[in-house]
Formats: sequence, C-alpha cells, structure tokens
Amino acid sequence: MQPDYDLLIIGGGINGTGIAREAAGRGLKVLLVEMNDLASATSSKSTKLIHGGLRYLEYYEFLLVRKALNEREILLKTAPHIIHPLKFILPHEQHLRPKWMIRIGLFLYDHLGMRKTLGRSRQIKLNRTDPANPLSDRFTDAFTYYDCTVDDARLVVLNARDAADHGAEILTRTKFRSAKNKSDHWQVDIDSGQTITAKVIVNAAGPWVPDIIDDGLSLPAHNRLRLVKGSHIIVPKLFDGDEAYILQNKDGRIIFAIPYEQDYCLIGTTDVPYEGNPAQVHISPEEIDYLCHHINAYFRPTLPHGNPLSADDVISHFAGVRPLYDDATKEASAVTRDFVLALREDNGAPLLSVFGGKITTFRYLAEKSLEKLAEFFPQMTASWTETAALPGGNIADISAFIADKQAQYAWLDKDLCARYAHRYGTRMDDMLKGRTPDAQLIGPGLYDYEVAFLIAQEWAITAEDILWRRTKLGLTWSDEAVKNLEGWLIDHM
Repeated sequence: MQPDYDLLIIGGGINGTGIAREAAGRGLKVLLVEMNDLASATSSKSTKLIHGGLRYLEYYEFLLVRKALNEREILLKTAPHIIHPLKFILPHEQHLRPKWMIRIGLFLYDHLGMRKTLGRSRQIKLNRTDPANPLSDRFTDAFTYYDCTVDDARLVVLNARDAADHGAEILTRTKFRSAKNKSDHWQVDIDSGQTITAKVIVNAAGPWVPDIIDDGLSLPAHNRLRLVKGSHIIVPKLFDGDEAYILQNKDGRIIFAIPYEQDYCLIGTTDVPYEGNPAQVHISPEEIDYLCHHINAYFRPTLPHGNPLSADDVISHFAGVRPLYDDATKEASAVTRDFVLALREDNGAPLLSVFGGKITTFRYLAEKSLEKLAEFFPQMTASWTETAALPGGNIADISAFIADKQAQYAWLDKDLCARYAHRYGTRMDDMLKGRTPDAQLIGPGLYDYEVAFLIAQEWAITAEDILWRRTKLGLTWSDEAVKNLEGWLIDHM
C-alpha cells in the first residue's frame, strides 16, 4: 500500500520543525504532530544564542564547535531579521584561567569555522572610571568576541512556516498516541481518534523521546537521554550598551548577561540534573539566588535602588529541560551538546530517534537526518536549506530594511515598525495588508491585524502563544491586558 505520508515527525521543537522543512523541500510528504504549541518546551527556553559554544573547547569538542560556527554564518545570512550579531565581553578572572589560555581559545574560536561576517576577538583594558563600564573595579582586563542572538521560538515557527509552504502538514495540539509496525509502514493513532499511515517515523520529541519509544512504539531504547534543567531570569536592564557579558564562575560554569528586549537583561543559565515530568519543570529559589549571586560578584549595583541584584528584582523567569545525549560525563555542565541519530528498522518500518543537539546546529541535524533516511526515499531531491532564506529573511541589510519600512509605513509608529521588521521581516507587508484605519488596539503594542496574522499564518491559538512565543510582549503586559486579549480570542476564534 502507499502510506498517507513519507514522514511522520513527532515533536514541534527546533529539531522536528527543522527536519520537516528539510524533508518537505526535498519532495517528501510530511506530517508533523506537536502535543502543545510549537516551541512550547525546550526550544523556547534557551539562552537565545546562535553560537559555537566557546566553553566546549575546554572539553575538546572541536568538531562540534566547528559545525556550530559554520551554522552560525549560514543562519545569520538566512534569517537576519531574527538573528543578530552580538559582541561579548569576557572579564578576566586571574585565578581561573591564564590570559594565554583564553587567547588561544579565542584564536581557535575565530578560525575553526568559516567566519566571514562577524568580527574577531580582542584583548582589551577596562577603564574603572568609565561610567559605561558596569563591571566591578577589581577587573582590569577583558576579552571581546562575537556570536549571535536569536529569537528562539520564532526560529521554530519560521521553520514550521517554511515546511508548510513546501507542502508539509503541521498539526499543533495533536498528541501522538501509538503506532503499529506494519512491516513496510507505520499505522499511527493520533489525537481526535484519527489513524494515519507513514513510511517512516521521526521521533524528535525532545525530553519525551524515551517515552515515545517505550510507550508509544513498544520498542526498547538503546540510547539514553540525560535531562538537565537550565533556568534563566529576566531583570531590568543592568547596563547600557549593546554588548553582552560572559562570566566565568569558580564552579566551572558559565553565566551570560545579555541585553534583552531593549529594557531588560537576560541572565542564565544553570545546569541542574533533572528527574521528573519535563512539562512541570520550573526554576527553584536556589537557582534564582545562584544567578543573582554571580551577577553581583561581577557587576557594580546598577539598578535604581542601588542595592545588589536579588530575587525581588526578577521580572520574569523560565526553565527548560535540555534533552542531552548521555555520554556518561559526571558533571551536567560538561555533557556533550552534540546529537545522536538512532535508526531502528527491526526488519520493518524505520524509526529515527533524535537524541540531544543544540539550537545552533538544528539545520545540520536535519540534513544528517535525511541522509540517514536516504535509502528509503530514492526520489528525494538534494539538500537545499544552506542557502535558502527562512520566511521573511530575504534581507541584505536589516538596518536599511527597517529604515525603508519606516519610510514606507510613515503612519506607523517607528518603534512598532522596527518590531515588525525584526519579528516578521519581509512578511510584515503581508500582515499590514490587513490593516484598516480603525484597527483595534487590543493591548500595549498589539493590534487585531497582528493577532489575526499569527492565528492564520503561525498556528497561534492562546494568549500565551501570542505574548510569549510569537511577540515577547508578555514582559510588559498587565493581567488586565492579557484578559482583554483572551476575550478577543474567544470572540474571534
């Protein structure tokens, strides 16, 4: 029989949507099912970085760093609206690593990948009397280097959008239930009592990969996941300027302090072994105190109250479970961030399970996944995503693009126009076609035409989908404004 689909992909995170995009563009018939919203778990709980992973050099993960640095260049060109260069300052802690070791590490970081767009690393002197320098007076030397920042949830949504534009079917709020191996295909039950058939299943369920294998497919897992909780806090802006800071702690861990959404600072991450339901993960008071303590060890008190950072200053926070491949490393922070693709045939229909990975290398992971499955799809065309812009990303210069759009839409508030450009890129023109003179302002910075666009084009259903994963407006909204949006959704859906 001819199955309904070539690929059934379980999981709407970055790996699942990346594979769906790659496969659909290569001519395969794809169905992706996600039990919640796109990017509702790990993929929206990252440190919002596209980076090679400077600290992975300490663990001799040179190949992983090289792959990630190459992908960093590719993604910066194919999604310039949601991925932006970011300068990092690394203050030197004399008792942790000597300067010569850091210089060697940064030299490798500059040259391991195909760095074409970003600047090179440097050693700098810190001016203790400069009011723009937020670091403690004890720091006299630092290093600078470049990586990129990303809107992680939008990266997931845009991969799903591109997959759908190439013919994939994306079903959110649709849970995989079970599957039967029918020798040459899978018979699969999903939510709403629907039964479909697929030639191959791709298990990209993130922290739930073992559950899908053990419960849904009745097959033993030969690979293991190690679940590590990473938590972040969002606080008022701690420093002026566009630079981020990377801080080395005595326990060997790294903490980032990153400018976030103009008026805030994103701080993270922790690395805590996790057991339990990934859907119930949350930050602990101890993690908040840990992050605040290390920020205070590096920065002068810069908040208006003049006191060290504390839990009372935390505006928002989030925690995610990173599904890392278990390489038997003792320390959670040292576990490999590389991925493993496990293909099982069992003399029947194939199952590909994705273990581990990191957001920066999702596109490379997708290519390798299709390579693993190439023998089952001789009709499949060549890989195509290395040079193809993500939806809205066909932009040569994002600053010039924003200026052009502000001139084109002179009636639109300039800050709002810039937000649209960074969120939607060239797709903002499609969204603004639906704007009318009497557009309804639902809440701060959010009009009805944008909500309608997110529902029609980006699978948004709830206020949380819109405010936290599609726009990040939730940081500034009151409870009353959220209720207004919830009421609007009830009336219009």
